[in-house]
Amino acid sequence: MRCIQTLALCAMALLLPGCQRSAPPASSAGAARADYSPQAWVLPTSNVSGQPGLATTPDGRLLLSWIDSTPGRRNALQFASWDGSGRWQSAPRTIVVGDSLVVDAANPPQLAATSDGALWVHWLQKDPDSRNDLQLSRSVDGGFNWSPPLQVATAAQTTELGFATLWPQDNHSVGMAWLDGEAVTTAAPTTPQTTTPQTIAPTALHAAVFDANLQRSQAATVDPRACDCCHVAVAVTARGPLLVYRDRSATDIRDIAATRFDGTHWSAARPVHVDDWKMSGCPVNGPAVAASENQAIVGWYTAANQQPKLELARSVDAGDNFAAPVVVDQGDVVLGRAAVALDAQQAWVAWLREDASGQSLWVARYSADLSRPLQRVKVAALHGRGGVTGFPQLAVLAGHAYVVWTDVAGSSTQLHGAIL
Repeated sequence: MRCIQTLALCAMALLLPGCQRSAPPASSAGAARADYSPQAWVLPTSNVSGQPGLATTPDGRLLLSWIDSTPGRRNALQFASWDGSGRWQSAPRTIVVGDSLVVDAANPPQLAATSDGALWVHWLQKDPDSRNDLQLSRSVDGGFNWSPPLQVATAAQTTELGFATLWPQDNHSVGMAWLDGEAVTTAAPTTPQTTTPQTIAPTALHAAVFDANLQRSQAATVDPRACDCCHVAVAVTARGPLLVYRDRSATDIRDIAATRFDGTHWSAARPVHVDDWKMSGCPVNGPAVAASENQAIVGWYTAANQQPKLELARSVDAGDNFAAPVVVDQGDVVLGRAAVALDAQQAWVAWLREDASGQSLWVARYSADLSRPLQRVKVAALHGRGGVTGFPQLAVLAGHAYVVWTDVAGSSTQLHGAIL
């Protein structure tokens, strides 16, 4: 089943929503002291930008990536580096340029860094036959120059591809996981009147490791049947990368599953929690994960039993088992689209809500064991509605939380940021 909604973006300039403290919504009873204050984080992006990515590096920096879609110019995938001391290290650098660069709020590019100093990036690009190609490239000079891209996978325009994630596998290689709907199987006739087999194209979750020469190894089909267009997410634990994704059963149960890579094999996928959400179409709302040593947290949206919720669950054994989830927010106003982060003191989660007055971006903090809510703050009121505002990004660095999101006004998109 293909996506039941489109997250294609518009483009152009808009008003910056002010960061503000606000009383929590009625569904967030129990919020405690509010001792982090969101301040505007001025981004080096253009007035027409979207598809943000936010990643930390081994040497303690943040990498912000985005697509510049300024009218009259070709689309450009760009990035900038923040050193945590209050400044951007350089002007934005361009990775790839071209009208074939796919602009999709639900399927953005992503950067990663390995401890050898290399930068890695994936993105989607249309080929001359209008098929989507998933590309991977590497830079060894801080992003001034990039290797010729490797075509990781190709899918016809009618199939899903991408929704990918990267992680540092070791000092000089990365792992990558992605969704690919290209696999086709043939089923028996569905009715006595049907004389020809029916073609079914499940979307599979794939993964592989890529070395410094972009040579592929450890290629695997992690799950032959996953939700079609919910992004996947990964965090590196002390026992290897923990991959989370929205599974899809034969009866369309779409709960969040987790699996870990030991360098050779992927563990059997287990549900993070049995929500038992049955849905015939893809909700375009994947999970988020963060980890530190053997502790991991996963945040996700569910609407099981027609009750929308944003849930957060913790594991202390690198994802083998998860405790019962905490309900961060609930009700019809909850859009989810979660981002999570961990630091030494607490767990962070960012998400979107939408009510009659519009969309809003919220951030909450919990104690490291998720037993106590510490703070809930409204970071921004958005002009955009629906899926065009995409997915917020969240990262922690040197005692601060950084949030990036997309807003829309008329036919315009622009990135905004806040530091807590």
